[in-house]
Amino acid sequence: MSTELQWRPSRLAILLALCAGSALIAALTAHNPQLVLFASPFLGALSAGAWAAQRTRWQPPVAATISAEPALSRMFENESTTLSCHETLTDGAAIYRLKPVASPGLELGQLREDGTFDASATRWGNYPVQVQVDATAFGGLLAATATVTAARIHAYPLAPPYQTPIPRTRLPDRIGTHLTRRHGSGVEYADTRTYLAGDPLHTINWKVSARTGRLHITERFTDRAADVVAIIDTYPHAPGPASDSLDRAVRGAAQVTQAALQRGDRAGVIALGSRARWLGAELGRRQFYRILDAVLAAGDDHHLIRGTLAPVDAVPRGAIVIGFSPLLETQFSLAMIDLRRHGHTVVLVDVLGEVPPFSDTLDDISERMWRVERRNQARDLGTIGIDVLEWRHAEQADMGLEHAFRLLARRPMRPRRRV
Repeated sequence: MSTELQWRPSRLAILLALCAGSALIAALTAHNPQLVLFASPFLGALSAGAWAAQRTRWQPPVAATISAEPALSRMFENESTTLSCHETLTDGAAIYRLKPVASPGLELGQLREDGTFDASATRWGNYPVQVQVDATAFGGLLAATATVTAARIHAYPLAPPYQTPIPRTRLPDRIGTHLTRRHGSGVEYADTRTYLAGDPLHTINWKVSARTGRLHITERFTDRAADVVAIIDTYPHAPGPASDSLDRAVRGAAQVTQAALQRGDRAGVIALGSRARWLGAELGRRQFYRILDAVLAAGDDHHLIRGTLAPVDAVPRGAIVIGFSPLLETQFSLAMIDLRRHGHTVVLVDVLGEVPPFSDTLDDISERMWRVERRNQARDLGTIGIDVLEWRHAEQADMGLEHAFRLLARRPMRPRRRV
């Protein structure tokens, strides 16, 4: 990326000018011409730089291009990667020095002699890798400083390997009707291939194996089962536990969608709030990374949302909707109620729990009133068929969500009807 260099007198030039000016003022004040000799070295240094520039017709570069390879790095949080940085000056000559600039959540190492440095993200996010260039020209009399974004790092949240169960619902009758391109357990023939260690024995094609003399198995296309759509509350909240709950919401959505994709279900994601966006439900391992890109507002696969409700195209018919929210924004609750009215099975995960959403401590009466209002809100949502789960902070972050969904799976199945 290119940036314009704004040249200014360097600290060295300012010090030389101050020393020369002080000597000249002292000579005029004391009416002693001999004191001018003290200013001559400083004036000579300043004039030498200007004379050399005029004689050689050197001009300081007007712009600098800083590039890093790779330009886009994808990794999971707490992983590290190595980037190489290079700079090109435009129309001029100068001495420059590059320095990576760290940001909250992104740790950058020192720049090595070969132009490489290490980068590590301590938290998920979409991070710009900024590099600062310090340039000097005309013997150090001119200086310029600029900061550019040389690369980007997409740090994905780590999803635990737990099989999070989904709520009980009536799955659509799609067997033999809506097939996928993914090979797995199904009824429609897909292909025949050589047997590999770990393949189920009941998939062996004995006719082909007897004819070829080697074990072969029959692969089949999987059938679409459940559609799972995770909705994340990204509305801005006051600093404190309410803002910190976004981290739990993102991790919960990653855990739920990963478990759905591993079961062969379709999964999608919707982010309601600031920079609202959505990604349609699909299958496959690549879909998991597309979901993470949509959560990080990176990539071009997702679609933007105009309004406060979930788009109709983002939620397939009969899909299971799992929302993650601190239940502080009325617009998000109305969006979940609208989905329930359309006949979807809706589950709302309270990522805030019983922790007050204020950084300052409340008095006992205010805190009790807030908890009572919180319970009334969950009860009102439950009356229209929305199950509200509380993700307790005291439990382990990953196991707490899994345990809550297992308890929900034991509940009787709600009828799919419009309310």
